[in-house]
Amino acid sequence: MSEEPVPARLLSAATRLFAERGFDRTSVQEIVAAAGVTKGAMYHYFGSKDDLLHEIYGRVLRLQTKQLEKVVASGEPVSARLHAAASDVVVSSIDNLDDTTIFFQSMHQLSPSKRKAVRADRRRYHVLFRSLIEEGQRDGVFRTDKPADIVVDFFFGSVHHLAVWYRSDGRLSAQEVGTHYADLLVDSLRP
Repeated sequence: MSEEPVPARLLSAATRLFAERGFDRTSVQEIVAAAGVTKGAMYHYFGSKDDLLHEIYGRVLRLQTKQLEKVVASGEPVSARLHAAASDVVVSSIDNLDDTTIFFQSMHQLSPSKRKAVRADRRRYHVLFRSLIEEGQRDGVFRTDKPADIVVDFFFGSVHHLAVWYRSDGRLSAQEVGTHYADLLVDSLRP
């Protein structure tokens, strides 16, 4: 069996099965069988299938948040930081497309407390992202006639739509798509 740690094996198996069958049509028994572990081992790390779904998205959001925090603190001009942040969220979303797709398709099946926690984590990410736009607006680098929260909602709507059309074997790489999205965002904010 794989030398990969048990939690990683469980997450990998759950991600694959949720992508193939859907969250609601995948049993805990199927997940543990695919991971090559016992139910007891799964419940040692994850209290439920719900916890697996929460962690599948949580690990992507933690990665994106860590990257965003680095970009925000980099000291680069605000337009360069916003460009880097926008590109990064597109590339990291594409790199983890199964995870984010599964999550957005199944989020409504999380327990209310987990849904609330995820929304709070996403809100913190969006607030930090929005702070770049607001900084640029205060400094006269970005136009002020469009509310920053609308800009953020518009941008992330397009990011969440990636799963509908992006294909890894398509003509554009993840980095190229990230650059195009970032260009469109930053260019649309110029006064």
